[in-house]
Amino acid sequence: MTDFIYLASQSPRRRQLLDQLGVRHVLLLPHAAGEEAEDAEGLEAALPGELPDAYVQRVTALKLDAAVARHARRGLPPAPILCADTTVALGERIYGKPADARDAARMLAELSGRAHQVLTAVALQAGARRLAALSVSRVRFAAMTDAQIAAYVASGEPMGKAGAYGIQGSVAQYVEHLEGSYTGIMGLPLFETARLLRDAGVLRD
Repeated sequence: MTDFIYLASQSPRRRQLLDQLGVRHVLLLPHAAGEEAEDAEGLEAALPGELPDAYVQRVTALKLDAAVARHARRGLPPAPILCADTTVALGERIYGKPADARDAARMLAELSGRAHQVLTAVALQAGARRLAALSVSRVRFAAMTDAQIAAYVASGEPMGKAGAYGIQGSVAQYVEHLEGSYTGIMGLPLFETARLLRDAGVLRD
């Protein structure tokens, strides 16, 4: 049993959620000095006709592959490596991170007054074992006016977030209904993540 894990994610929300579980973690991020840049955006490109659940699980597996290679390349001490990826889907349409403010406003206008899915895949490499889980939640936004969308976009909060919003932020005032995992919508479903960490011997009951 190890006393820490590596977290291959730049998301401060995932760090916060691991802290909530009491799991000590060390960041395992790309772009260390002297290393070649990794194509993070390329990993997140959707394949033609790819369904949201297949997409988010494939991207998470690719991110974990890259993190495992990064760990080996750097000669770091052994410990489980955790990756996660979140996407928003309206029907079969995938909403990733907005390219800019205009793109964020477009996404929010399309989600306004409608129900959509938030899918977060989690994968853990523990030695030779790879464990994985998928959390699927449903969120319905109330109708948002153009002015409300513009104000939210101007706050900067939508940038870097799938579907152009963070459930833990001010957009929560427009969430009419939610089914599923609140922490999964934030980016790391704690029920599924804790189960994987128990299976790997990181958490004990």
